[in-house]
Amino acid sequence: MTRTIVASATREIIIGFDQPFCVIGERINPTGRKKLAAEMIEGNFDTVIKDALEQVAAGATMLDVNAGVTSVNPNETEPGLLVQTLEIVQGLVDVPLSIDSSVTAAIEAALKVAKGRPLVNSVTGEEEKLEAILPLIKKYDVPVVAISNDETGISMDPDVRFAVAKKIVERAMDHGIKPHDIVVDPLVMPIGALGDAGRQVFALLHRLRNELKVNTTCGLSNISFGLPHRHGINAGFIPMVIGAGMTSAIMNPCRPQEMEAVRAANVLNGTDANCTNWIMTYRDYKPAEGGANAPASAAPSAGGGRRGGRAARTGAGAARE
Repeated sequence: MTRTIVASATREIIIGFDQPFCVIGERINPTGRKKLAAEMIEGNFDTVIKDALEQVAAGATMLDVNAGVTSVNPNETEPGLLVQTLEIVQGLVDVPLSIDSSVTAAIEAALKVAKGRPLVNSVTGEEEKLEAILPLIKKYDVPVVAISNDETGISMDPDVRFAVAKKIVERAMDHGIKPHDIVVDPLVMPIGALGDAGRQVFALLHRLRNELKVNTTCGLSNISFGLPHRHGINAGFIPMVIGAGMTSAIMNPCRPQEMEAVRAANVLNGTDANCTNWIMTYRDYKPAEGGANAPASAAPSAGGGRRGGRAARTGAGAARE
């Protein structure tokens, strides 16, 4: 059984088909969040701290950390800021972290100070990226997110996206990196623009699980981009992708409706033994005022979703909700 191990200094998490779904909190990302970007540039990390604590309280398994505040000279500005942000976050929470950057120098700088075994987000099928990122993955012995696009962009043909994922896995093996340390993002397209986007992902997930035997992730809110009541779509999408074989997602854990779907899927998928987590979370459940469904212990919402650094570099285009 494929198992991807990630860890903080004190806590190890396994991403796998026989494990509870891994929720990677998306909020620490200034892309599309002008206020957060301005704060980080000024050295103000109040919102970063708030987002880190709220996401873990809401049930995040991991946290994604991105410091891409500007497209101007990112090779100069991003490494230091990412290191600073990473050190603040890993000093606050004990969950594993995902180092999210399209700047190779920033990824390497963050890997030098990261505690435990972080996930690197990400590498694509582009030759330049493969040759820059895979040696770092091998050197630091960490897992990496593999995004299924290359120099030709994002294909609307799921067979092409599978071929790109296979290429990345094979190239990683050439570097001595095992498939269990590759977490493939098959790229979720907006269902409002591409009517078979859901079916494409479900089919891809089956192939990635059965043929490549790799774990998977996605930018969850991409599926609902452009539609009203996005959280309803997201919450419906979650158990379907889990059933198809997805093992993690970058999402907003501060949305109770979506986290409820994750927890329910874990129960029904048999990865919440004896329904323990469900019972612990909802045994004192009371409907919130106005009829909103939320566990009494749920953290307040921290705002909308994002597809931050990854959306910017893949063109997936899901904006903040």
